[in-house]
Amino acid sequence: MTTLHRFDLDRLPATPWKNGGGRTREIACWPPGAGLEDFGWRCSVATVDADGPFSTFAGIDRRILLLAGNGLHLTGEGIDHRLDVPLQPFAFAGEAAIACSRLGSTSTDFNLMTRRGRWQAELTVHDHAVRLAGAPHGLLLAVSGTWRTGTAAPLEAGQGLWWADVAGPAEAVPDTEGGEARLIAIRLMPL
Repeated sequence: MTTLHRFDLDRLPATPWKNGGGRTREIACWPPGAGLEDFGWRCSVATVDADGPFSTFAGIDRRILLLAGNGLHLTGEGIDHRLDVPLQPFAFAGEAAIACSRLGSTSTDFNLMTRRGRWQAELTVHDHAVRLAGAPHGLLLAVSGTWRTGTAAPLEAGQGLWWADVAGPAEAVPDTEGGEARLIAIRLMPL
């Protein structure tokens, strides 16, 4: 199945967490329809409303970065990390038991999960025009500003593209330079 999809975060359904501590908006999961036990990769945005444990995912490599809010304090199994600088990725093993404490009120974060030994991922954040190295799977998310990719209408803040088994965009160019625009770019490669 070859796919190139456009998405808008505000239009994605929000699924409440079982523990009531937040909600998740799944952006993309590969293969389509895969559950939490058998996905190869998964990208989502989570809103954290209360302190509590993170779900564990055995065999999964995780990357998280703060999008909005005061951030989170992550602790457990050798981890003591303040996720309080926006757009700074933090990587950890999905099987680690992690407790999450909010550093204020509600925070929103971006999550990338890949199945260890099957997928490799590269996550970068850009504030200027960038040539995108080819990858069979990937995702772009405009965090702020307007971005032109040459594959569709410009991406406004909260909009993005993801692709699978097709060539993704070759470049992303912000309409304004100088720190006004931010873009998350992910390359996903099967091992």
